[in-house]
Amino acid sequence: MKKETKTLIRRMGILLFVIYIIFLVYFLFFSEEYGRVAEAQRVYRYNLIPFVEIRRFWIYREQLGTFAVFSNIFGNVIGFLPFGFILPVIFRRMNSGFLICVSGFILSLTVEVIQLVTKVGCFDVDDMILNTLGATLGYVLFFVCNHIVTVHW
Repeated sequence: MKKETKTLIRRMGILLFVIYIIFLVYFLFFSEEYGRVAEAQRVYRYNLIPFVEIRRFWIYREQLGTFAVFSNIFGNVIGFLPFGFILPVIFRRMNSGFLICVSGFILSLTVEVIQLVTKVGCFDVDDMILNTLGATLGYVLFFVCNHIVTVHW
């Protein structure tokens, strides 16, 4: 691939990454649609036991509704897919699935700690598991796409 094309792809990746981070911050900390409440109603909420919330959402999926189940379980995975996909595009050194997985976990842990400290949302170990899975799957998608482009171009 030509150097100019690589530079253009990297710049577009940076722009998309910035847009992605803005949306991520909005949905995680400011969106009222996802359970954010007024400051007077905020309390410390946390789950430190793996798979408790995932299991709860799955068992009570009919009572909770499709949107709640989808946004909690699949939304956490889908929300971090772009992280795992775009990061290796903009940083050449992030070309390892292990690095992406660790970076996804660190970002997720940072988000969860901010949610706990600011009492916005809930510190949930299940969210960290799903977010890390999303970042990892994003990298797998990047790897497959990169392999296809490399082989065919």
